[in-house]
Amino acid sequence: MRHLTKRAGSGRAAALTCAGLVAVLALLSGCTGAATFTEGKSPRAPGDTISVTPEDGAKGIGRTDPVEVSVPDGRLERVTVTRIEDAQPAELPGELSDDGRTWTPKSGARVALAAKYSVDAVAVDGAGRRSARHTTFTTAVPTDRFIGYFSPENRSTVGTGMIISFDFNRKIRDRAAVQRAISVSADPPVEIAGHWFGDQRLDFRPREYWEPGTAVTIALALRDVQAAPGVFGIQDKTIGFTVGRSQVSLVDAEKHTMEVRRDGDLVSTLPITAGAPKSTTYNGKMVVTELYDVTRMDGRTVGFGGEYDIKDVPHAIRLTTSGTFLHGNYWADSDTFGSENVSHGCVGLRDVKGGGAETPAGWFFDRTLIGDVVEVVNSRDRTVAPDNGLGGWNLDWNRWKAGSALH
Repeated sequence: MRHLTKRAGSGRAAALTCAGLVAVLALLSGCTGAATFTEGKSPRAPGDTISVTPEDGAKGIGRTDPVEVSVPDGRLERVTVTRIEDAQPAELPGELSDDGRTWTPKSGARVALAAKYSVDAVAVDGAGRRSARHTTFTTAVPTDRFIGYFSPENRSTVGTGMIISFDFNRKIRDRAAVQRAISVSADPPVEIAGHWFGDQRLDFRPREYWEPGTAVTIALALRDVQAAPGVFGIQDKTIGFTVGRSQVSLVDAEKHTMEVRRDGDLVSTLPITAGAPKSTTYNGKMVVTELYDVTRMDGRTVGFGGEYDIKDVPHAIRLTTSGTFLHGNYWADSDTFGSENVSHGCVGLRDVKGGGAETPAGWFFDRTLIGDVVEVVNSRDRTVAPDNGLGGWNLDWNRWKAGSALH
């Protein structure tokens, strides 16, 4: 299903160029701390057509609780419900109703416990207009157990900027015990250190970006490890991923350009538009965490009211949890790219409605991996926070290691 293109392992896990994702992408926010996307130049599709149960971000879902995707009219073009952030990602088998308006699991199919699921749906209305939605939910975990949802996916191939990230479903009181039970190794060998962001997130990375071709192994020995009084781990597994080629892209907000370098060589300089003066783009190093060939962005989710609601934003590449995207833009004049900054904080590339493979946005999207780095310079904004998405490369090595529970 192209709506899930290149999630390189379902890691965890947006003015002209950036829109907040309504329930379209998990952890909806603006493109810069509270900003997202554009003046409403695009034609509007009908209202909130795609309904998903459980609701976005729901927790503690039981095995017999309903899972359903529906639209009041038109038809569902694609629906995928997938267990993510697990050693063995698996799709929940489902089927469409005869009228194409409702998706439900097949008879006997149930969600797994202690798991995280993504729901991705694309609908088409009677006029042929597409609308997309992405949500996530987590299933019940026994009250005396904890689990870590991790990215990237097992057996994925990722970019050289990938940071291994664990989100725990409960507060970790004994961080040292939990960190000690997670072993991260690389071939060829390189020093890897952990860093805690609060009491529910633990990230790992090397001093510099991974070398292309590196094989990374993560061994979880969390079963029966006590994280807090009376709370014990349940995971005992080994997962891994491979580092692909190096691709680092440099966005210059003053020059309105993005230089794309592959294995150190400049392969293209693309014209872009970045955040407008009142909604600037973060500076700093950001890591690609999700890719969608089409998604919805809605200003109401990030404090922009009804200023925009674009249901078919093409070639959307997530850079931060708070909502910074690099995405295709078909509604701005072509001479905007390379000359003006007009977005609400995201980075925009010229595109066409429906997404064109030969446009700058399509070209870049098709050459991007989860884990690739996009660095923004010369924007009149602060540096992105290290825990906003996989922003840990904005901490120097000493500060990174200082966040470890093992000293």
